[in-house]
Amino acid sequence: MQTIKIAFGGGCHWCTEAVFQSLPGVAEVNQGWVASTNKNNTFSEAVIVHFNPLEINLKDLISIHLATHKSTSNHSMRKKYRSAIYVFSNQQKTESENILTEIQENTASQIITQILPFSKFKPSENQFQNYYKKNPQKPFCQKYILPKLELISNQFAANAIVKN
Repeated sequence: MQTIKIAFGGGCHWCTEAVFQSLPGVAEVNQGWVASTNKNNTFSEAVIVHFNPLEINLKDLISIHLATHKSTSNHSMRKKYRSAIYVFSNQQKTESENILTEIQENTASQIITQILPFSKFKPSENQFQNYYKKNPQKPFCQKYILPKLELISNQFAANAIVKN
């Protein structure tokens, strides 16, 4: 089975990278900056996730993404940390819209996450790639990334088995 790719942005890409790297069915995570089109054509921290849909589905990926960043907060840093699902096809856009609508029905606060067409990617510098895997004991990792990994391990137990 060939992997499918989708991109997610919302918070620090070190955090987002670690979250998706911890999931079974995710084959690769590319950390960096993603740009969309039109008014969202500026680069924002994000990751491209390559996944096997037979092992983890798009709804689980989107649910985990929404749970691990402030997907209902339109804070002042949204240009750097755009809350988005970047899609690579019209089919992926439609499927993501349906999933987001379904999740919103069961969420009290308004989800601000946008579904945007993927346009461009710039990878992070090599020293920042696999940040959590290289630096799990650093204070940033302990304070910000580890709680996200614990959250998905508890809230999404069926899918959130941390990889070695």
